[in-house]
Amino acid sequence: MGWNIALPILILVLGGLLVSAGIQDARTREIANWKTAAVALLAPLWWYANGLDPWPDMALQIGVALIVFALFLLAFHFGMMGGGDVKLIVALSLWLPFPAFLSMLMVMSIVGGLVTLVMMIEHRVKKNTGQIEVPYGVAIAIAGLIALREPLLNQFQ
Repeated sequence: MGWNIALPILILVLGGLLVSAGIQDARTREIANWKTAAVALLAPLWWYANGLDPWPDMALQIGVALIVFALFLLAFHFGMMGGGDVKLIVALSLWLPFPAFLSMLMVMSIVGGLVTLVMMIEHRVKKNTGQIEVPYGVAIAIAGLIALREPLLNQFQ
């Protein structure tokens, strides 16, 4: 199998993992570790298929992922995000160039705000007590899928 066919296959596998993670988070408020691990472990295949050089391209992707991990670890520490959410964001940062990743974060924050609003309304309508649990993995998955549209569609030009 040539690498030309590998790119869309990798994107479709990533898309399937994101859809699965988003659905699981919506249902259970958890994201399985194997899903985030698969996303992260497939990134080097993506790099190789795209012809990234170990230095500086791959090193830059890893460096960005480490910074993203440190920043989102703070959100986890203060109870703003779950551990699965943080792991999924970090794993996605391995796939996307920095500008595309920043765009993904913008979309994620907008979708996350909408998901939070829906959860607040549901919480109030059902007159639930306790803290609202927001399945932020849904927003991460949607933003990731939107970020994938360009590399997937550009493969056919």
